[in-house]
Amino acid sequence: MRKAMVLFACLFAGTVWASSQAGEHGVANEDKDAEGEDVAGYILHHVSDSNEYEFEVPLSHNHIPIHLPQILIPLKEGACTPVADPHGGGHGEVYPGLGAGCLDLSITKHTVMMWLAALLLIGSLMIWSNRDKTKLVPRGAGANLFEMLVLFVRDELAIKNIGKEEGPRYVPYLLTAFFFILFMNLLGLFPWMATATGNIAITCGLALCTFFVTQAAGIRAAGLGGYLKHLTGGVAPWLWPIMIPVEFLGLFTKPFALTIRLFANMLAGHIVIFFLLGLIFMLRNPAVALVSVPFAFGIYLLELFVAFVQAYVFTMLSALFIGMSVAMGHHHDEHHEAGHSHDHGKAHHLG
Repeated sequence: MRKAMVLFACLFAGTVWASSQAGEHGVANEDKDAEGEDVAGYILHHVSDSNEYEFEVPLSHNHIPIHLPQILIPLKEGACTPVADPHGGGHGEVYPGLGAGCLDLSITKHTVMMWLAALLLIGSLMIWSNRDKTKLVPRGAGANLFEMLVLFVRDELAIKNIGKEEGPRYVPYLLTAFFFILFMNLLGLFPWMATATGNIAITCGLALCTFFVTQAAGIRAAGLGGYLKHLTGGVAPWLWPIMIPVEFLGLFTKPFALTIRLFANMLAGHIVIFFLLGLIFMLRNPAVALVSVPFAFGIYLLELFVAFVQAYVFTMLSALFIGMSVAMGHHHDEHHEAGHSHDHGKAHHLG
C-alpha cells in the first residue's frame, strides 16, 4: 500500500510538473487551455459511456483511441442514418435512438468492462476454487478469501433474509450478483479502466434481474392465484381500485431504488476524484497538487471501500426483497390452513 501511495503521488506530481513546464516554455496551445477551462466537460467525458476506448499516455496529452464495433439494426427503412448531434459539443454526427426506429446494439466501453469483469470472475473462481473435494479446508489466500465471501453471502444474507428452507435456493443468484458487481466496481479503480456500474443502464439491468427473481420467488411460494391476491393488499373488494394500483407501483419501487443507489454511489466518487485533480488546472497553479492529490488519493481509498459496500448493499437488498416475496407465500399458506382448520372445527361442532 505504501508503494502504491508513492507511485500515485509521483505520477500526478510528474503530470503537473510536465504541464507547468510546457506552459512556461510556450508549448501549451489553445486546445490544452480549453481543456483546462472545461473541467466539467472533461470529467463527464471520462465517466460517460462511449463507442471509443481511449488509452491515455502518461505525462502527455496524447491518447490512443480504439473504435469499438457499431451494430445498428434499422426497424424501419432509413432509421439508422446519422444525424447532427443536437447537444453539440463537437461530437459530430450521432445515430437516432430506438424511438426513431434504430436499435443500437453497439459494443461500448462499459460493455467491454462488463465482459472483462465476467472473464476475471470466472477465471478467479477457476483458479481459487477448492477442486480437491477430499480436503474440506482450501489452501491459499485467494481460496480462503473467496470461501469467506461465499459463506458470508450464504449465511448472513441469503439464509437470514430468506430463511433456512428457501434461502439456499437463491444463493447462486446472490453470489453471482455480489461478485459481478464487486469486480465491475473494482475495475474502475485501475488506470485505463472504467466503472460499468457508473452507467444507469447497467444498474437498471441488474435491478431488473433482481425484480424478475423476486416475482418468480413470490409466484413459486404462493402460487399465481396467491400472488395476484396479494396485489389487493387484503382489503375489502370496494377498495381494490385504489389498492391494486398502489401495490402494482410498489413492485417497481424496489428495482428503482437498487438502480439509483448503485449508480449514484459509484458515479459520485469518480466525479469527486476527477474534480479534485481538476482544481490544479482550474486554478492554474501546480502548488494546488500538494493538497488536491492527497485528498484525491483519500477519496480513492474510500472508493475501494465503497466498491465492497455497494456490492454488499445490492445483494443484501436483493435477498431482502426475495425474502419478502417468499414470506408472502408462507403467509398465504398459513392463512389458508387457518381457514381450513376453522371450517373443519365448525363442521365437527355442528356434527
